[in-house]
Amino acid sequence: MFYQPGAQVSGLPYNPFKSCCVPRPIGWISTVSLAGVHNLAPYSQFQNVTWDPPTVLVVCNGREDGRLKDTARNIVDTGEFVWNMATFELREWVVASSRDLPPEVDEFEAVGIPWLPSRGVKPRRVRGSPVQFECRLIRQMDIPAHTPDAQACILVGEVTGIHIDDAALTPDGRIDIPRLRPLARLGYRDYTDVRHAYELAESTGRVAEAIPHLHENVRPTPR
Repeated sequence: MFYQPGAQVSGLPYNPFKSCCVPRPIGWISTVSLAGVHNLAPYSQFQNVTWDPPTVLVVCNGREDGRLKDTARNIVDTGEFVWNMATFELREWVVASSRDLPPEVDEFEAVGIPWLPSRGVKPRRVRGSPVQFECRLIRQMDIPAHTPDAQACILVGEVTGIHIDDAALTPDGRIDIPRLRPLARLGYRDYTDVRHAYELAESTGRVAEAIPHLHENVRPTPR
């Protein structure tokens, strides 16, 4: 199948776009407003940008009336946020914190999520999350869309502090990803978690030989 977004619809019962860009790391972002109200919410558009200095980005879509959501508003106003690693063990808290509560409501208190203070920024950290990044906003980009709630506010933050639970490390000093089982978003309402990790060395053979079934019954295209 082929279709052109904006000019055609896919013909499928659900929009397939988000299910094609998977898995997506979850940006479980904690912030605090200028009034001192703490906020915690998961975002499925989150990624690292570079490593020197360590930099991440989170994308927040707008509200139906075009206003910024609480997370984006707080980051823009204060210039600070914390990323908390979302894991399978914490999945219920992650989903519960996705509720759209009024800006005067503290998500930590409303959901009952324990927290720890950060060292260099004001937003809290999620107690029990094995890794947290303290971040400071360095760039904001606004991406227009066809509807107000599809508008995207891209917020880029420099990581100024990294917390890693010692129990999250392997004996040789690596993050034990299969044991932590970080959550990731798929499409629709689906999630997944990382349970397997394997290292791929550079191939010394021909790719065609490594994946032979893709070349079965392939004939040159006539000119």
